[in-house]
Amino acid sequence: MSLSLGFIIKKFISFFFMPLTIVFLLGLMVFWHLHKNNIKKAKRYLMFTLVWVGLITSAPFASNLLAPLESQYSRLDKVPDNIEYLLLLGGDKEKRTWEAIRLSQQIPNLKIITSGYSMYDTVSEAQKTAALLEESGIKKENILMQGEATDTKGEAAAIKKRIGTAPFLLVTSAYHMPRSMKIFQQAGVNPIAAPADFNNPDEDGWSIIFRGDQLRKTEKALHEYLGLLWFYIKS
Repeated sequence: MSLSLGFIIKKFISFFFMPLTIVFLLGLMVFWHLHKNNIKKAKRYLMFTLVWVGLITSAPFASNLLAPLESQYSRLDKVPDNIEYLLLLGGDKEKRTWEAIRLSQQIPNLKIITSGYSMYDTVSEAQKTAALLEESGIKKENILMQGEATDTKGEAAAIKKRIGTAPFLLVTSAYHMPRSMKIFQQAGVNPIAAPADFNNPDEDGWSIIFRGDQLRKTEKALHEYLGLLWFYIKS
C-alpha cells in the first residue's frame, strides 16, 4: 500500500506535537545546558520536564482534554428506520466493535463495513475487525471490508463510492467523532453519529498522576485537536 505525500507530512508534523516528543525535546535541552555547564538553565528545563510529565500522565488533565470532544455527540440508543449500513472505523477495535454489535441487534441483516489499513502488518485492521465480528456471531455475509484508506478522509471517499448519499451509522470513539463527522459531511455523505468508548473518570482510581493509561488519553486528545486544526486549515 502506497502512502500519499500529504499523509506522510501530516504524520511527521503531528509527531513533534505529541506529549512524549515534547518530553524528549525538553530532555535534550537539559543535557545541552549541562554540556554547556549552565546548571541554572538545566535545572529550569528539568523542572519544565517534570511538570509536563506530571500533567500529561494525570487523570484530571487527560479527562479535561477529552471532555470537549466527547460531549459533542451522545450515545445512540435508538437506530433510525431504514438504515442498511454501519461503518466501523478502524482503531480501538475491541471497544468500537462491541458498540457496532449492540446497534446491529436492532436491525436484522445490517451490513457492517469494517475499515482500517495495515502499515506494517500483513493483515489490515479491516480484516482483524471483520474476524472479531464473525467470532461474535455476526453473519459473514453481513460483513463488508474497506481496508485501503489511510485516513478518515479516505474512508469518507470510500463509503461515498460504495453507498452514495444513503444515511449510515458511523461508529468510532467518542473523542474522534467530532472530526469524523466534519470530514464525512464535507465529503457529501450522510453519517449518523454513533460514538463509542467514552472516557469514564470514575474508573481512574486513587492514583491520578504518572499513569500510562492517562498518557494514552492525552495523546489521543492532542492528536484530535491537531487533526481538527488541520481540517480547518485545509477547508
